[in-house]
Amino acid sequence: MHILIIGAAGMVGRKLTQKLVKDGKLGERAIDALTLADMVTPDAPHGFEGKVTLQTADLSAPGEAARLIGARPNVIFHLAAIVSGEAELDFAKGYRINLDGTRYLFDAIREAHDVDGYKPRVVFTSSIAVFGAPLPYPIPDDFHTTPLTSYGTQKAICELLLSDYSRKGFFDGIGIRLPTICIRPGKPNKAASGFFSNILREPLVGQEAVLPVSDDVRHWHTSPRSAVSFLVHGAKIDVETVGPRRNLSMPGLSATVGEQIEALRRVAGNKAVALIRREPDEMVMRMCAGWAPGFEAKRATALGFEAETSFDDIIRAHIEDELGGALQ
Repeated sequence: MHILIIGAAGMVGRKLTQKLVKDGKLGERAIDALTLADMVTPDAPHGFEGKVTLQTADLSAPGEAARLIGARPNVIFHLAAIVSGEAELDFAKGYRINLDGTRYLFDAIREAHDVDGYKPRVVFTSSIAVFGAPLPYPIPDDFHTTPLTSYGTQKAICELLLSDYSRKGFFDGIGIRLPTICIRPGKPNKAASGFFSNILREPLVGQEAVLPVSDDVRHWHTSPRSAVSFLVHGAKIDVETVGPRRNLSMPGLSATVGEQIEALRRVAGNKAVALIRREPDEMVMRMCAGWAPGFEAKRATALGFEAETSFDDIIRAHIEDELGGALQ
């Protein structure tokens, strides 16, 4: 099996690569080739005995998508995107990267299908940002998508394209609506939701973090570990069991910022909590007002997708995966 990961240099892409290399197979098929692509050259994975191709590619540039699928990978993980805050601030860049890049990929696959019958599995990372206020709690699977951000709009359009191209038989697509990933390792990024991770990640290593919203803000979360498991499961699942509605809201954990902080207190103590500094940010607070508080996720759960059920578990997963299993 040949797997292509677009966006392989990002946090989720790196962890997905590590998972696939560790497993050595996807479903019942051994993985013998990996193509890893991103705007910057991804690192080669350690311990993989098959063929590895590293590509520097801008998916939004004409011709790049056709080049990436030239070797006809069996499974394509499309993770490449710019994050919500950046897409909101740079309107043109958001549409170029998040929408045009995806459309170029889908069209390249369609053209290859017309030539030689090529039909890969495409796993597309969508987002709960496709939903916008006013929102019920919990949000049912059949709730309408009415995004209130440019990022959410771009993802919603791509979801429609994925469903239509799948309906026409050009590829077998599945859209994974990721909850906000928490705790993201590494340095803060430009995602408007980044503070959810920042207020836990930095205090866990003795650093100060800024909280731009009130403690009563409620949101839908999952760990990087679970996010990777969603993608892998989406690549293996029988799409006939998914049906024509190819985009799925993933299971996760609904929690307020205050509940996050109390989980941090239980796991790391009052000293860590004291490192959170409150600095209200009007733009972030306005964006938060339209964010999803939580989902039923009945379809995804019935299809075998699983996530953490407590914020204590999410924090401990970060400690295990990023901090060597213990606090400093």
